[in-house]
Amino acid sequence: MKKPNYLFLICAIAIIGIFIAITVITPGSIDPETYSPKVFSTVGALLPPVIAILLALITKEVYSSLFVGILAGALLYSNGNLELMLNTMLYNEDGGMVYKLADSWNVGILVFLVILGIMVALMNKVGGSAAFGQWAATHIKSRAGAQLATMFLGALIFVDDYFNCLTVGSVMRPVTDRHNISRAKLAYLIDATAAPVCIIAPVSSWAAAVTSSVPDGSDINGFTMFLKTIPYNFYAITTLVMIILVIAFKADFGPMRKHEQNALNGDLFTTATRPYGDADDEPKTPHGSVIDLIFPVITLIICCIIGMVYTGGFFDGENFIDAFANADASMGLVFGSIVTLVITFCFYMTRGVMKFKEFAECIPEGFKAMVAPILILTMAWTLSGMTGLLGADIYVKDLVAGSAGAFKLFLPCIVFIVALFLAFSTGTSWGTFAILIPIVCNVFGGNPETVEMLTISIAACLSGAVCGDHCSPISDTTIMASAGAHSDHVNHVSTQLPYALVAAIASFVGYLLAGYLGYKFESGIALIALPVSLVTMAIIVYFISNSNKTITDVTDME
Repeated sequence: MKKPNYLFLICAIAIIGIFIAITVITPGSIDPETYSPKVFSTVGALLPPVIAILLALITKEVYSSLFVGILAGALLYSNGNLELMLNTMLYNEDGGMVYKLADSWNVGILVFLVILGIMVALMNKVGGSAAFGQWAATHIKSRAGAQLATMFLGALIFVDDYFNCLTVGSVMRPVTDRHNISRAKLAYLIDATAAPVCIIAPVSSWAAAVTSSVPDGSDINGFTMFLKTIPYNFYAITTLVMIILVIAFKADFGPMRKHEQNALNGDLFTTATRPYGDADDEPKTPHGSVIDLIFPVITLIICCIIGMVYTGGFFDGENFIDAFANADASMGLVFGSIVTLVITFCFYMTRGVMKFKEFAECIPEGFKAMVAPILILTMAWTLSGMTGLLGADIYVKDLVAGSAGAFKLFLPCIVFIVALFLAFSTGTSWGTFAILIPIVCNVFGGNPETVEMLTISIAACLSGAVCGDHCSPISDTTIMASAGAHSDHVNHVSTQLPYALVAAIASFVGYLLAGYLGYKFESGIALIALPVSLVTMAIIVYFISNSNKTITDVTDME
């Protein structure tokens, strides 16, 4: 029998006693219009996400880390009052967990995840995924080929990052497993071709988010500005090139190197954690064929595009571009996925590869497969809400606005770093767009002589937001990439971070040069700054790859 831990009990009682004493002397009910926590709009407002991120990296456990971050945010907001803390954490209209789950946009995303989980279960049940894996085995002969195929598929699915992560993961898992590619590497490939592709694709939910972030009444056309920022989106472009360099030179470094070495020896996970249990055990169905996977995926892409332009008013007379710019991504993805589910069911029934009972069994299977990402997303949204209640966005906004005038030459670099930090801390790129783009427009807008600097600075905002989103353990896209790869979330974050930082350093160099050239030239700056970023990154990768023993290809060992 284990000895009771009395020290833990004494500490717990002492902490609870302290908070009860604070609760007695502080108000439990407040006026939301006048109440303000003591750390509002100070550096202390960034404490909750910092706590959650550090705990996740130290403990390797994401659920409790996010929960502790939420508790810290609620305690800071309530100034230590337990009653107010519980009300804030659960029922605050701007950040509470219950209200986050009641938000129609968030619920739409959760419904979309569940339907995608059902779709994956259906494709596995009829043997579509297994058939594709067998087909790929005869066409993809090497680890490099499997990784390039993953990147290529990710680039093709540019409509939405959630859709990208889960679809690419379900399709490519059997292929990468066959070539002994670690789940952490698959998660990186998925994540690196999700947001970075969406942010430079004019027809995507991200383009709509950026366009809507340009302030009303501005002289700037949001969609036109988005198109101009594409060649200046250094992080997105360097990240895509980074994938090619890492694959071509087998330049795995940081924790990823250990994961890849273990994968070559048959251990795809490295750690003992198997977050999806037996979900990877795909049934071998003699009736399944490649078309049973390809048809649903293509249908899903088409239906999601139609669903998004429908929500943007395309069928009410809007042109395609404006309809996409005004689209409700959450609603469009739900519409598209539901229609795809019905079409897929009819397709499988017509082909005779599935019975109705089997279809019904896939519904709870798909839901269970999505429980882990749903839990993480729910807590990530709540943590972001707590950060907003503490005024972290206002603190960052004032920080940027206060330095913009004195450092206009370095503003692209400043915006890049601030956007990176804000997206990393809050886990949201779109929220970062909404905060920083209006500030940048106010600094440069209305002056024809600074149009190019405006474009560069907005691109730096987008680039930094994607970078921070890419690095953050509480980012929706990072969570979805882990879910798509069936990888442990902390493993994905820790192995991806070194690659993201190398691309971030190269991007920073590019924006430093672009800011300097922005006041000297009116066009063509990207033709100079982008190659400098790419060369900088290639040099870093070259030295890192030479300082580490490269991974040997499985096909080279045979």
